[in-house]
Amino acid sequence: MNGTLANPAFPRALNKPLALSRAGWMFLTVFAIIVFEGALRKWLASSVTLPLILLRDVTAMLLIFHAWRHGYLRRQMKVVSVMIAWSCLVLGWGLLQLVGSESSPTILIIGLRFWLLYSWFAVAAFASMTEADYRASIIAGACMMLVMAPLAVVQHFSPPGARINTQLDTTDEEGIFVAVAGVVRTTGTFSFTSGYATFMTTVAPLVFGILSARKSRTWQFTFALAVFVAFAVGALVSGSRTAVISSGMMFVAYLAGRLFFSKVQHKPAAALAVVGAVALFALFAYFFQESISVTQTRFEQASEAENFWGRVLTILFGESDVYKAVRWLGSGVGYGSNLATFVRVGTSEAFALAESEGGRILLEGGLLGFAYTFLKIMVIGVGIFKSLRLSAKTNSPYPLIVWLAATLAILTWQSSGQLTANGLFGIVLAFALLVFRYPRLEIFPRRISQT
Repeated sequence: MNGTLANPAFPRALNKPLALSRAGWMFLTVFAIIVFEGALRKWLASSVTLPLILLRDVTAMLLIFHAWRHGYLRRQMKVVSVMIAWSCLVLGWGLLQLVGSESSPTILIIGLRFWLLYSWFAVAAFASMTEADYRASIIAGACMMLVMAPLAVVQHFSPPGARINTQLDTTDEEGIFVAVAGVVRTTGTFSFTSGYATFMTTVAPLVFGILSARKSRTWQFTFALAVFVAFAVGALVSGSRTAVISSGMMFVAYLAGRLFFSKVQHKPAAALAVVGAVALFALFAYFFQESISVTQTRFEQASEAENFWGRVLTILFGESDVYKAVRWLGSGVGYGSNLATFVRVGTSEAFALAESEGGRILLEGGLLGFAYTFLKIMVIGVGIFKSLRLSAKTNSPYPLIVWLAATLAILTWQSSGQLTANGLFGIVLAFALLVFRYPRLEIFPRRISQT
């Protein structure tokens, strides 16, 4: 991703076909539906929700089938073997829960969807996507950020009751989350604030990958600058603690990685790029002082209502009462998801078991939930270790940044219970795996010849 990611130690990917494969098209279709489904539901017709979710899931399954049918999965048997073993364990445990817990066949199907489908989707994308697919997906994610930022700015400076901040079935300001009185927590194209925050984490490594990529043409520099500005503005006007903290972490990781991983002879240029990025961010922070003040007030108000570090521990490890309530068999895989709650009681306004991801999987799975937590920790450990080695080898911070984003997704996102987080989890995990398959990727490849 970096100019040094395609350094002479690695052959450049030049004159590669630019056409997307079927896998690439299916991946981008799922990505686009996840990002824009909320906008259609909010401003066009609320009835499109179910058809779009079904279309997204069917497309994800088609990508998995495509990867299996054409033998792509067999080429990545280390990862696939782990997924097969884990899938058999989840299915077997889910069948056992049908007998001894509150689960039902419908809940089990929902649980398999949340616990397995988009993990398999990520593995299938990793196995079957071409280098051109990967490059196009990065550019597509950046373009989504270019669309999202102006929308977020308009939402931020519009009153809570404005049409752009409401949904079709909302007649007043009830249910609209605000950072402070009169200022909304932006949702972008999503129907809820958490969707916007998870999107910002998803695109963060793509933004910094583009920013640090080797460029040879004016439009490439302009595009990279525009994407970074959009990301910075999107974070500043979010009004979300999660979005601000995660975006800030990614930015700091980029700055430190750009300096630390660059070659000795390239460190002056890397330092200059870091200074330029910080100066540019400071410039936009100056113009959005009011937004920063709103976010600061949001942090202060939240700290009065709850302990910040206590909140962090809850997100990572679950609520304190979860460990007293957990049963060895669990309540049922998928039981605590918003979709299962809607099926059971007709509403999905609250999670049935726990708000945190860690707490919910323990209550849903029992002993299986502890195994899931252990598996997540193992994946993070292996991913961070390999990404550090790859960043050092390629003199690029991108592999580490994308795995930091994946770590946040694995540990903190409500991916086992919330539809948008579940889908974006598959997207960010696919990007994280693809970085190991295409470490030489050039976002802006230079052609040797014109033919």
